[in-house]
Amino acid sequence: MKKLKLLTDLEESYTELRYKTSWPTKSQLIKSAIIVLIASVIIALVIFLMDQIVDKVMNLIYSLHS
Repeated sequence: MKKLKLLTDLEESYTELRYKTSWPTKSQLIKSAIIVLIASVIIALVIFLMDQIVDKVMNLIYSLHS
């Protein structure tokens, strides 16, 4: 009896993840997570500052037309 394609795909995926994939060490994983965290905070700060600047400019424009 022929196996279902789904089962074959699952077996191949498992084999590839188990034997062919190189996983990072704990140290590499922690370093990468810290880099992502720092980058996320920097991007959030940049977006916050841009939002504040646009808010001030828009308030200035609206206050001049009132």
